[in-house]
Amino acid sequence: MTEGCGTGGCGVLTPAQQRVLREHGTERPGSSPLNDEKRPGLYHCAGCGAVLFESSAKYESGSGWPSFFAAREGAVGLTPDTSHGMVRTEVHCAACQGHLGHLFPDGPPPTGLRYCMNGVVLDFHPETASG
Repeated sequence: MTEGCGTGGCGVLTPAQQRVLREHGTERPGSSPLNDEKRPGLYHCAGCGAVLFESSAKYESGSGWPSFFAAREGAVGLTPDTSHGMVRTEVHCAACQGHLGHLFPDGPPPTGLRYCMNGVVLDFHPETASG
């Protein structure tokens, strides 16, 4: 399985993906079908195909966005974000620099972190039975 398609991306982004990944937008809370995704698998960047999160790190945060307590090692980067009159930590794809969401220190054990992600920029690949 390829870890990513590079900075050129894997294909054409939808307008919603473009708005979030490249323009630092946010999807409406509760709008992502990935909120209810419970199958084992991997979450990839919709912008470049890099593997970002494993389903074993996903949990229900009640925030309205897909949430994870850990990212895949080296898969994401963090940047201070002082927009909207608050201090937050932006999460971006380490491979293509696309905006994914924000990191908060209110998650469950073992990390205490909540990677609050925009589902529109995640591409879920379920595990296959033949694996």
